[in-house]
Amino acid sequence: MVRLSAQLINMSAQKHNPVRDWELDLRGYRIPIIENLGATLDQFDTIDFTDNDIRKLDKFPLLKRLKHILLSNNRIVRISEDLQENLPNLETLILSNNSLKELSDIDPLSTITTLKQLSLLGNPVVTKKNYRYYVISKIPSLRVLDFSRIKQREREAAAKMFKKKKSQQPQQQTAAPVSKENGAKAKTFTPGEKLAPVRQVPTGPSKDDVAAIRKAIASAQTLEEIERLNQMLKSGQIPGHEDLQKRAGDDRDSKRSQRAHEEEEEEEDDDDRMEDDG
Repeated sequence: MVRLSAQLINMSAQKHNPVRDWELDLRGYRIPIIENLGATLDQFDTIDFTDNDIRKLDKFPLLKRLKHILLSNNRIVRISEDLQENLPNLETLILSNNSLKELSDIDPLSTITTLKQLSLLGNPVVTKKNYRYYVISKIPSLRVLDFSRIKQREREAAAKMFKKKKSQQPQQQTAAPVSKENGAKAKTFTPGEKLAPVRQVPTGPSKDDVAAIRKAIASAQTLEEIERLNQMLKSGQIPGHEDLQKRAGDDRDSKRSQRAHEEEEEEEDDDDRMEDDG
């Protein structure tokens, strides 16, 4: 294997190809990684990487002039997602005889709006069901796929096929989600369905609370206490039952004290009468 160095780039063949594009020939060096392409000084329309050992299509610097990349007979399994940013004018990408396996492996190419010609012949991905329609739907700018011109009826079929699949995905996502904790389905709202009756939850003071407050008001000894209890009842504030019980106890103590005081006064009156009689 040979490293793609600035020295290798400078000593490699540079020529006008049959279509009069200025081309850098890097064929057959068994290069494993794309690197150091800044040394090209963005002087080439085409770079030929055929017959190397490249596994990842990435690490391109900004090359505004580069339009065509030839990568047949490599070992590419992954495509970078930043190709559009670094190769803004890329038109042709030849990836014949590489190792792209899944339809999702070519999704990064969907961002390259300038791409017109693509070849994936010899990759395992071409055996996938609806492969051609998938690529056409993903890269609308393509004109030629696998050296076969894309026809209008293919575009229409691809648009219809994958538009339908995309419309089915949101429906699947809106299905009732399953709780991870207990496996139960979460409640969701379906348009057209009647809403479940809302459970009425009682609010405010209960009848017992109101009765207790009114009893406390009736047994209050001062105007200030009566007014305070009235305000609490209007605002919905309920004094604790302990407070009510304490107030009731205070009332009972007050009544006992008053009764004892009255009894003492009666005894004093009796004593006074006995003294007068004597």
